[in-house]
Amino acid sequence: MRFVSLCSFFISCFLLVASLGLFAQDSRPNIVYIMSDDHGYQAVSAYGYGLNKTPNIDRLAKEGALFTRASVTNSLCAPSRAVLLTGKHSFVNGKVDNMQAFDWSQDNFAKLLQSAGYQTAMVGKIHMDGLPQGFDYSAVLPGQGHYYNPDFIIDGERKRIQGYVTDITTDLALAWLDERDSDKPFVLLYHQKAPHREWLPALRHLEKYTSMSFEEPPTLFDDFEGRGTAAKSAEMNLLDHMNWAGDSKIRPELMDELGIEEYMEWDKGAYNNNLGRMTKEQRAAWDAVYDPINEDFKKRYPDMSREDLMHWRYQRYMQDYIGSVASVDEGVGELLDYLEKNGLAENTIVVYTSDQGFYLGENGWFDKRFMYEESLRTPLLIRYPKEIDPGTKIDALVQNLDFAPTLLDYAGVEIPSDIQGKSFRDLASGKTSEWRDAIYYTYYEYPSIHMVKRHYGIRTDRYKLIHFYYDIDEWELYDLEKDPQELKNVYDDPAYADVKREMHKKLENIREKYGDSDENNERYLNLYLEATKKN
Repeated sequence: MRFVSLCSFFISCFLLVASLGLFAQDSRPNIVYIMSDDHGYQAVSAYGYGLNKTPNIDRLAKEGALFTRASVTNSLCAPSRAVLLTGKHSFVNGKVDNMQAFDWSQDNFAKLLQSAGYQTAMVGKIHMDGLPQGFDYSAVLPGQGHYYNPDFIIDGERKRIQGYVTDITTDLALAWLDERDSDKPFVLLYHQKAPHREWLPALRHLEKYTSMSFEEPPTLFDDFEGRGTAAKSAEMNLLDHMNWAGDSKIRPELMDELGIEEYMEWDKGAYNNNLGRMTKEQRAAWDAVYDPINEDFKKRYPDMSREDLMHWRYQRYMQDYIGSVASVDEGVGELLDYLEKNGLAENTIVVYTSDQGFYLGENGWFDKRFMYEESLRTPLLIRYPKEIDPGTKIDALVQNLDFAPTLLDYAGVEIPSDIQGKSFRDLASGKTSEWRDAIYYTYYEYPSIHMVKRHYGIRTDRYKLIHFYYDIDEWELYDLEKDPQELKNVYDDPAYADVKREMHKKLENIREKYGDSDENNERYLNLYLEATKKN
């Protein structure tokens, strides 16, 4: 009997220890990483630009941290996502542009969390071919995806779902949260397509946002007098390079009637494809709003000057862009409410960001790609009640390179030595103010749409040095304190000779640190040119 009692005692102790171990594991934080597509920080109201209201995204700033100078390493959709997953620069993970294939067999932070016992899911846009690896569940858009009645690839099987893509992505994410194993910590990558081009808002937002008027940026009619060849030759102008049908929603037949030619050969095709996916009911609701816009434009167009057209196109652009952001904000609200309702908010890290910045008419532009601020910077807001004080503001130069190590750090998972980013966990909690003094940037996709030339560069707290190469050899230096809009290149200004010398030295050092070189540039140029020939 004594032996049996001792056995029972030891078994009870073992079960107690095991249960305590399980409890410790399950106390690790959950992670919800929200990424929208092309959402400029100017269109998040917490940043104070006054363009729109994003009350749900703003909750993360009020209840957590707002990063004022977060940036990307390569301002392009797929490369940015590859950097997020791997914590490595594009020239290391191999995804330097939208053409090159992404090697899913390489390590990514989701794989490491999965191996450490986390449940993992990816829902929404990833914009990289192949079944996502490192995820117990995936429901992703093929390619760019569609706004209305989109196809999703769910665990490898393609399925069309009726509705609006932002709402569907949110519903799929919440459904997975409901169905997951509640005994395990989770990481959810919740990626929205919006507000990516061609900016089709949800039907419920059409009337409100197409009636709005937006203040124009002071550089809408920029002549680039203070910049070099790259800015002057880029094809990103709202009037000259934006599609009339696909982007501004002018009916193709009206374009023909008015003698407006396509800028891109897929202009009318984009319009017909996007609206052709709608049901009769959806299309009727759409036409009820956009037909009067077309009729008004038809009356005004013959007497409109180039300046008038620029004003008109800016408003049309912003109405649809900001209208697309509205549903993203609503989705964030639904998710935050879900966490609150289910008792998950306290122990869940919530990140909101975009895959890069975006031009909202500054310098007369749309799109991204450049190392200039509107493209380089991305919104970043993080809430984690256990460690981050409400209302925290962080000016440090963090990058999307840092997401992988930061999330691994929060989860208590060892950060591999080959990850190039740095955890900003202690920065967010206020435990340290020490951080890097410079960030490194690369861009490779040229010649291509928008014709933004290949370049790399370095940004410090005050200065930015950019080298445009391949078919030109030009340097640009900006004093961001005196010239925050980057309108005057001071590279050849004698007053900045010492700054130029120091920035070149910093650039050499940071390229050596991360393992970049002119040989890398040449290699990826050749791969790109080969890929474009095949396509």
